[in-house]
Amino acid sequence: MIKIAPSILAADFLRLGEEVKAVESAGVDRLHLDVMDGRFVPNISFGFPILEALRPATRLPLETHLMMVEPERYLEAFARAGADTLIVHQEVSPHLDRTIHLVKSLGKRAGVALNPSTPVSLLEDTLELFDLVLVMTVNPGFGHQHFIGYTLEKIRQIRERLDRRNPQCDLEVDGGIDAETAPRVVAAGARVLVAGTSVFGDPAGPAAGLRSLTQAAARRGSNPAERPNH
Repeated sequence: MIKIAPSILAADFLRLGEEVKAVESAGVDRLHLDVMDGRFVPNISFGFPILEALRPATRLPLETHLMMVEPERYLEAFARAGADTLIVHQEVSPHLDRTIHLVKSLGKRAGVALNPSTPVSLLEDTLELFDLVLVMTVNPGFGHQHFIGYTLEKIRQIRERLDRRNPQCDLEVDGGIDAETAPRVVAAGARVLVAGTSVFGDPAGPAAGLRSLTQAAARRGSNPAERPNH
C-alpha cells in the first residue's frame, strides 16, 4: 500500500492549519516537516515553533526530517515539541548507531536519509536499526527541483536489502515527486512518497493533488530504468 507524506514546506503558511486539515481529511498517513539549518543545506526553513503549533492541531504522525549538522544535539527538543519520527542524514551523523539508539530511547521512530550521491553501502552495517530509510531524489535544500533519475537504482538496491533484512522498515522518497515520477519510484520499490508542490500546489486544492498522485502511483512505471536521468 502506497502512502503519501505531504511536505508542509510547500503549504501556504498563512493558511497552514487549513492546509493540514485538508490533507488529514483526505486520508494521508503522516505529515513531513523539513527542518533546514542553512549549513548542511543552503536554506533555512523552520524549527520548534511550527512543530509545537502543529502538534495539537492534528492527529497525524509528524515526521521530522532534520537537514542539519549535529542533529543529535536537538533530538530531545524535537521529541518534546511533538515529533513522532526523527530522520537524520547519514552524511552528518558520524556516530549513526549512537544517534539512532538515542532516537529510539526517546520513544520515537528512527529514520536515516541519504543524499543522491551517497552510496547505499554506507548503511550496510546498520540497516536493521531503522524504522525508515529516506532516499533523497533531489539534492536537499529547496523545493521545486527536478527528479534525479539515477536515484531509482538506489531505491531498488535498498528495497532488495530491506526485503531480506528489515521488511517492516519504510522505504520513503523525497524530491520531485509528481504524477510522472511517482509510478517510477513505486516500481523501484518505494512505499512512502513525500510530496510538496504536487499536493499543496494543485490548482484544485490539496485533496485533488493527493488523488492525482495516488492514482499515478498506482500505475507504477513499466520500466523506470529506461527513463532519462533528470
